[in-house]
Amino acid sequence: MTALAPLGRRTAVEFVGTGALVAVVAGSGIQATKLSPDVGVQLLADSLATVFGLGVLITLLGPVSGAHFNPVVTLAAWWTGRRGGEGPGLREVAAYVPAQILGAIGGAVLADAMFAEPLVRWSTHDRSAPHLWLGEVVATAGLVLLIFGLARTGRAHFAPVAVASYIGAAYWFTSSTSFANPAVTIGRTFTDTFAGIAPASVGPFVAAQLVGLAVGLALVAVLFGRPAAPAAKDVAVPRGEHHPAAAGR
Repeated sequence: MTALAPLGRRTAVEFVGTGALVAVVAGSGIQATKLSPDVGVQLLADSLATVFGLGVLITLLGPVSGAHFNPVVTLAAWWTGRRGGEGPGLREVAAYVPAQILGAIGGAVLADAMFAEPLVRWSTHDRSAPHLWLGEVVATAGLVLLIFGLARTGRAHFAPVAVASYIGAAYWFTSSTSFANPAVTIGRTFTDTFAGIAPASVGPFVAAQLVGLAVGLALVAVLFGRPAAPAAKDVAVPRGEHHPAAAGR
């Protein structure tokens, strides 16, 4: 078993990892709009960059913190591991979630800086519609099901490829383009570019993501049952000492 990194280091990894993820999402969106006027091409470029970037981040940082980069993943890991002591405790949750939110904001500001955009400008990209909220429920539920399904079946080592691939696909098969991450959603309000979301749209998006969290956990329980004792050591996102999981964008 790999020694558990200090909480400060794990929290720093969650801050940096979430920030890097948002920088990838927002930066590639800005670059895409500069290179092509076609929205379909822009979305393709953004999704491809996110797939590659997310896979690299999970692979690199997962062994330290579990590479959550997402309050939904952190909360799901806490909930599923609370009885057996395999998941993060409330102390980790209280450290990870603010770090993820602050990292996401920093990543959006960094992306704007790299492309000479105003460092902080509220997004005017309205995303308020019931079908988009439904898309967020589906995207988030699928992410939770994937991560914890892999853990329950002893295949958490596939998380870097599987999670990145899922997010790339969900860009296209969900109406919301799959934010599936409250921290990233908040961070993207700080950039008035392709990947932005208007502040007024954030509340319903986050609410939909939390509903997706509950649906995903229910699906994990129905489809995979409770983890057997021998498999508990292979949980995708316990306290950061085993396999990486992550993220959502």
